[in-house]
Amino acid sequence: MIRIAAHLTAAMVGLSAIAGASATAGELKVGDRAPEFSMKGSDGKTYTLDQFKGKSAVVIAWFPKAFTGGCTKECKSFRANSEALKPLNVAYFTASVDTPDKNKAFAESLDLDYPILSDPDKTVAEAYGVINPTRGMANRWTFYIDKEGIIRAIDKKVNTDHAGQDLAAKIKELGLEGK
Repeated sequence: MIRIAAHLTAAMVGLSAIAGASATAGELKVGDRAPEFSMKGSDGKTYTLDQFKGKSAVVIAWFPKAFTGGCTKECKSFRANSEALKPLNVAYFTASVDTPDKNKAFAESLDLDYPILSDPDKTVAEAYGVINPTRGMANRWTFYIDKEGIIRAIDKKVNTDHAGQDLAAKIKELGLEGK
């Protein structure tokens, strides 16, 4: 009996190690296919990754929470750099797990010229691996996706003050500009 219990314990430890490894292995990385999404924008339109396939690259800049200091700086930086971003012909969005109504109010308060995407049920944020398990909000991570849906870069160290400038520079560096 003790011998069986020892074998079962060893098997359970082994399964736990495998489960932990697969959770880490499941994290998105450069070269992976980006998870499909369908999210409502602050402009009232619904956006999907599929609608851009073969047409333009997509950038999704996840942020933790509308109406907070860092998120306000990041979104303002995108707006302030729109003259550099728009000619690149890349679909770019900020996104959070806030409700569409909250993101709409946030976008309007900042007079944004691009949509903020909402994922209140967190399914897309979970697929992208951005949910902070302690806070339940998205981490501030930006995904650069080419027009075929492949992740070309993931920025996990976003500088909110220069987010718009950095976004334009990274799009150019990766050669994601549309024609």
